Amino acid sequence: MRLKIVTAIMLAISSGSAFAQNCEDPQTQLEMNHCAGLAYEAADARLNETYGVVRARLDEAGREQLVATQRAWIVFRDTECTFRSRGVEGGTIYGTVYSGCLADLTEQRTADFEEMLACPEGDLSCPF
Repeated sequence: MRLKIVTAIMLAISSGSAFAQNCEDPQTQLEMNHCAGLAYEAADARLNETYGVVRARLDEAGREQLVATQRAWIVFRDTECTFRSRGVEGGTIYGTVYSGCLADLTEQRTADFEEMLACPEGDLSCPF
């Protein structure tokens, strides 16, 4: 039994590097799901960087509001992506569709933060 578990873990680890090498042209649904997950992780990392820049420009009250809005946005994002991918729920493509949605909405949120950071001085719609 232990040998089967160790073998499964080793296979998962070794196949993970194969997926990463094939994201330019994934051929299987498993590769597509994996690559969509990697795309979401990259988008999320960029969002976290931009979020940090926005957060640093705010006073304490602004940071509290930012945290509250970000938490609400995460709930929206996750719920929206569950809704958008409901047509493929239970299917092998679900991971690709769901992760693709997460990546898209996360990239949009990053763009929103970048727009805030680029507000011209005197723009009253900016949070800074």
